[in-house]
Amino acid sequence: MGIKITKMQGCGNDFVILDYEEYKKGKWTDMSEAALKLCDRHFGIGADGLIIPNLNTDDTDIGWFFYNSDGSTAQMCGNGMRCFAKYVYDNKLVDKKEFTVKTLAGIIAPKILEDGQIQVNMSKPVLESDKIPFIPQNNLNYKISVKDRIFEGNAISMGNPHFVIFIKDDEDLLSLAKNYGPEIETAAEFPEKTNVEFIKKISSSQIELCVWERGCGITLACGTGACASVAAGILNGILDNSVVVKLPGGEVKVKWQGEGNDIFLTGPAKYVFKAEI
Repeated sequence: MGIKITKMQGCGNDFVILDYEEYKKGKWTDMSEAALKLCDRHFGIGADGLIIPNLNTDDTDIGWFFYNSDGSTAQMCGNGMRCFAKYVYDNKLVDKKEFTVKTLAGIIAPKILEDGQIQVNMSKPVLESDKIPFIPQNNLNYKISVKDRIFEGNAISMGNPHFVIFIKDDEDLLSLAKNYGPEIETAAEFPEKTNVEFIKKISSSQIELCVWERGCGITLACGTGACASVAAGILNGILDNSVVVKLPGGEVKVKWQGEGNDIFLTGPAKYVFKAEI
């Protein structure tokens, strides 16, 4: 019996989405095994993550199960949330363009805009070290030593942990992410590992970003990483409250009015294909 799946992407961050009834046809041991097999780019469909809508929630309009390509769970994913929002609205799993989603990071509120882009209220950035979690108490402008380098970065959680590093103009983002991302991801300072962002400031309203994602490696985009990066820039007084984030797979816009306020992520969500496996 075939399993119906949908492949979607947000700025190149790609996901396999399937309904729960389709998931049950696979007879996998659990959703983690399903993610490992479906997200495999050689023996499966290929994706950065697996998303399964959860219709059984009491306090929100809908929920989701989200798994990284390595089978691990993720508390949140900004690009995944945009794709999820478009999918559940188009497939009439919700009947309104602005709704609430239950995630492991709490309740997230996406909104489908008139131009087709998706705006997501990503809630408030988490800055308390014990909640990120980040073992040192000084989470901003922390110096971490890996291999032959010392990087100064900012530990921030967007429901999932991030370490945000602004680099010099003459350094290569992708090279740094590949060479140092795995080391920082698993550093002792991060008891639950971390996503790692390397950023170049183009102007006070524009940055360029490359990310090493926890559980995925190099990806073309990271929505929570874009939010954490802009938050770090604002907290350090080097970015405006509205910033265009240039990612390898496209652009998103992040707006934040500072501590105590919710942060908003806006960007595209696109279908790649629908299939039966």
